[in-house]
Amino acid sequence: MTYLLDANVFIQAKNLHYGLDFCPAFWEWLRESNASRKVFSIDKVADEIAAGADELTDWMQNNASNLFLDTDSRTAERFGQVSAWVTSQEYEPVAINTFLQVADFFLVAHALAGGHVVVTHEVAANSRRRVKIPNACTGLYLRYMTPYEMLRHEQARFILGGTTRKA
Repeated sequence: MTYLLDANVFIQAKNLHYGLDFCPAFWEWLRESNASRKVFSIDKVADEIAAGADELTDWMQNNASNLFLDTDSRTAERFGQVSAWVTSQEYEPVAINTFLQVADFFLVAHALAGGHVVVTHEVAANSRRRVKIPNACTGLYLRYMTPYEMLRHEQARFILGGTTRKA
């Protein structure tokens, strides 16, 4: 199983539970899991992180050269499927237009192209004003989960003085 991480996974980790300054094990786990080809994100998420111009941007530039997948022709072939789904729903036009222009659209297309599990903090909602990643995943028969579900599924361990891998 391979995972594709939404921007909010990185941003909330940095700002809340896994700050770069006090929980380096989380960030090392991301690097190791990427090296073993289990965890990725996408170029559009990297762009969102870079726009923050903060310590997360620095970490990304110094530690995550292979973490962010480029949008390739296989992904581009799925754009029509994702846009057809979103336009067939009862979302407001502004919600559709916004979704089709942000990283979420590309993340879902990448997941379809590669059979990845999408990892996000977003929660499904019955709003017509915003397309949520979980709603798109459900509508397109993609698996999604929270970062905590991913960490538990992968049996990540962040132990003081120990290793970040399962013993």
